[in-house]
Amino acid sequence: MPRRESREPRPDRREPRPDRREPRPDRREPRPRWRHEFRPGRLVAGASGLAVAALYGGDAAGAWHTPWYAVIPLLSSGLVLAGLASWIGYRARRRRDARAASRDSTGAPASTSGTQAIR
Repeated sequence: MPRRESREPRPDRREPRPDRREPRPDRREPRPRWRHEFRPGRLVAGASGLAVAALYGGDAAGAWHTPWYAVIPLLSSGLVLAGLASWIGYRARRRRDARAASRDSTGAPASTSGTQAIR
């Protein structure tokens, strides 16, 4: 089968696409979006788990002696602090979302707690 010589070159597929969401003139610039939300409870839980691992790692290396029951108060207090940090982060996110909903003029109810009847 003969090859065609009049074939047009294919466009480069790696060209940057234009921004699909153009900002509206009546709205402020959106805040930069992160990859995920900050979860302080997970940070505290991970730090307490790493502290327990470091404590028993030092015991295994022979640097110090750690009793077997040391994990109970350390890990339980770390989980309690993680729960407290998660609760505070939840309340802060909820408050921020409520403020954003009350500023928005799209006709949505000002409350995001679900206490208002939406028809």
